Amino acid sequence: MILFCGDPHGQFEHIFDRVRQTRPAAVILLGDLDLPQPFETVFAPILDLTEVWFIHGNHDTDHVYCYDHLFHSSLSDGNLHGKVMNIGGLRIAGLGGVFRGQIWYPPENPRYRTKADFIARCGKGNRWRGGLPLKHRSSIFPDDLELFKDQKADVLVCHEAPGAHPHGFAVIDELADSLGVKQIIHGHHHEPFIYSEPQYVNVGFRGFYEMSD
Repeated sequence: MILFCGDPHGQFEHIFDRVRQTRPAAVILLGDLDLPQPFETVFAPILDLTEVWFIHGNHDTDHVYCYDHLFHSSLSDGNLHGKVMNIGGLRIAGLGGVFRGQIWYPPENPRYRTKADFIARCGKGNRWRGGLPLKHRSSIFPDDLELFKDQKADVLVCHEAPGAHPHGFAVIDELADSLGVKQIIHGHHHEPFIYSEPQYVNVGFRGFYEMSD
């Protein structure tokens, strides 16, 4: 079983309790972790019980400590963004982050197609650690979707919602179609939206979705 976890926003005991109860093969966090300490420190209670994977959300770049605790932790290899990984017998693709108007807000045309393009034009004073501004390290660029070219998956996990959601984006469905996935599972929207189609799942604030083998 794979346990998909909605935005925890700094609270994790409910995840640890669920893992102890159900012993999933893997946990996949759908963004907005808001880690108060390094990832490996916070998740130490369950690291010997299950695999831990994640995508990032918009709030994971709100503060330097949130960013560093996630992306510079010893668990950073569990970042699914831009990858397709075999987890619990399924090929799972991950797209972290959100769409922002300064970069790209579909269906509008993107203002910047690549991160390198934005860095070159944003001005030296706006760069952080020599690259993207901290905030935009959770912005989706077109080149993020291009990472999946010629890849196939069974499930797409993302922070943003697909087009069937009132605040979703059809480009998520287009990515899912190109990957050939059977299901899209996302976080971000705290009140879980009930889709009429079973291929869509919105995991709400600190919620869970279990996928059996």
